[in-house]
Amino acid sequence: MSTVTAPSAPAQRRLLRDLDEPGDVFRHLGPNWFASVMGTGIVANAAATLPLQFPGLRTAATVVWAGAALLLLAMVTAWGIHWARYGANARAHGSNPVMSQFYGAPPMALMTIGAGTLLLGKDWIGLDAAVAVDWALWSAGTVLGLICAFAVPYRMITRHRMAPDAAFGGWLMPIVPPMVSAAMGALLIPHTPPGQLRLTMILACFAMFGISLIAAFLVINMIYSRLMHHEMPAAGTVPTLWIVLGPLGQSVTAAGLLANVAPGVLPARYAQGMAVFAELFGVVTWGFAMLWLVLAAAVTIRTARHGGLPFNLTWWGFTFPVGTCVTGSIGLAARTGAELFTVAAVALYALLVVAWAAVAIRTACGALRGTLFLPPPVPAAAPAVAAAK
Repeated sequence: MSTVTAPSAPAQRRLLRDLDEPGDVFRHLGPNWFASVMGTGIVANAAATLPLQFPGLRTAATVVWAGAALLLLAMVTAWGIHWARYGANARAHGSNPVMSQFYGAPPMALMTIGAGTLLLGKDWIGLDAAVAVDWALWSAGTVLGLICAFAVPYRMITRHRMAPDAAFGGWLMPIVPPMVSAAMGALLIPHTPPGQLRLTMILACFAMFGISLIAAFLVINMIYSRLMHHEMPAAGTVPTLWIVLGPLGQSVTAAGLLANVAPGVLPARYAQGMAVFAELFGVVTWGFAMLWLVLAAAVTIRTARHGGLPFNLTWWGFTFPVGTCVTGSIGLAARTGAELFTVAAVALYALLVVAWAAVAIRTACGALRGTLFLPPPVPAAAPAVAAAK
């Protein structure tokens, strides 16, 4: 497998001096930066329905949501400047077999903030305004997510030849947005006009659930096979193993939320079937998610102990995927009444908050120093994931 080397200290100093020129912080701004919005937003959203509620939690969660919303505005503005000033670099990200995977982050960031607006922001701006904002962000995120779910795999098929050890957690990023659309769309179904529009909405969410679920299972199989048949992943890509938790936890969340709104929209027998499916599918998938969490944690700890775990933006993989396991556990706790899932939701939320705080601080420090705005490391050997067909 290929490795990458960071620029030398003198090279870093020269690059940092180059960043003093106004506008250069936007030169290498990739779509992976939107993962910071996703990771921050899920901290707020998960707190909104956490089984353990205490005074001040909702207020704190709403403040975090507001911060994530401002971060989204900043990222959209910055990325717009990046495209306007450095269009060649922006197009190169889309052609890069690694960076292009993270085009799934912007649509998920939009929908995460939209859901937070409906769950928490309504306390400040009112329900009608919150619904309008959520509809706008969900619609934009869904359209972009569906395009991404097709375009990125298509480009991989037609433009790149992948090495046997190329699969990594980032391959899930472009195909997870439809699952986020399914889960977040369920929150909007009660605010959809009854009749054909509401029926179309729930069926569309089910269809997007299927798009993402089946594609995710295929990719997870490739990632697991890569781990079994090849050497340990490069330290810089280890955090992406946690991304596997994203489609798992989000599918549990989506199944539960769709089952909650199915009565009155679908015929009674199908609504009852959805409730059974949400519980059985949820418990089974949650079990595998917990196994993967332990495996990912073990590999992460081993990597950190044997050579270190260099900080980069893939560390945001420690946040949003764990957050989906929190929301999935919350849904199972409400559906089954089992204290197991209540305890799991609270424990996973504590892990999420600790991970978010650590990654957010490291990201802020890297941004202030300018190191996170440096160009990507150059390959030390022939890339394992990039040969044009």
